[in-house]
Amino acid sequence: MMVTALALIVGDWWIDGVSFSAPWIAILTAIILALLNAFLKPLLILLTIPATILTFGIFLLVINAVIILIAKEIIPNNHFVVNGFWPAFWLALIISIANSLFGARVKVVRKDDLDQEF
Repeated sequence: MMVTALALIVGDWWIDGVSFSAPWIAILTAIILALLNAFLKPLLILLTIPATILTFGIFLLVINAVIILIAKEIIPNNHFVVNGFWPAFWLALIISIANSLFGARVKVVRKDDLDQEF
C-alpha cells in the first residue's frame, strides 16, 4: 500500500491533471484504492472479460483508471483531483509499474514447513 501511495505522489508530480491537497491524502487514497481493488475490481474484470481478452490484458489499465475515478469521487472536498479519464489512465499506468517493480511479494509459509527445512 505504501508503494501505491508513493506512486500516487509521483503521479501528482508528473501528471498535470492529478493533484492532492496534502501528502496524507495519497495514503488515504491508497487505502481506498486497496478496498476498491479488493471488492469492486473482480466484478469489473468479470464483466469485461471479452474486452480484456481482445486487448491481451491492456484493458485492465482502463479498469484501474475507472477505479481511480471512483476513488476520486469518494475522497471529499476535492482533496484528490483527477481531471478526466486520460490523467486517470496515466496514473493507473504509473501505479501498475510501481507495484510490479517495488511491490512486496508475500509468501505464506507454515511453521511446519520451516521446521522441516532445518
